[in-house]
Amino acid sequence: MPWLWLLVAGVLEIAWAVGLKYTDGFKNFVPSIVTVVLMIGSFVALAQAVKPGGLPLGTGYAVWTGIGAVGTAILGIILFQENRSPARLACLALVIIGIVGLKYFGGEH
Repeated sequence: MPWLWLLVAGVLEIAWAVGLKYTDGFKNFVPSIVTVVLMIGSFVALAQAVKPGGLPLGTGYAVWTGIGAVGTAILGIILFQENRSPARLACLALVIIGIVGLKYFGGEH
């Protein structure tokens, strides 16, 4: 169950990070509220994943930020035509390898 919470936290992190683009520096009211709610949801889900008896804090936090970074970068490429150079994609692949490595070697208690 902690890994499911962590996946939810990561997806919510992607959503709020992309939402930042639509807030226009928190000048647009509705996107700003949605983004803040998604942020809170992401933190709550992360807290559930790393609570006592769950994932180690370091593993949970690293995977959470990794999911968020990769997902946000991919959506930036798709939605906002951001750089998709081979070097950038290779770096994203390295982050994915790190996430998978932490899943299998990061250890639960």
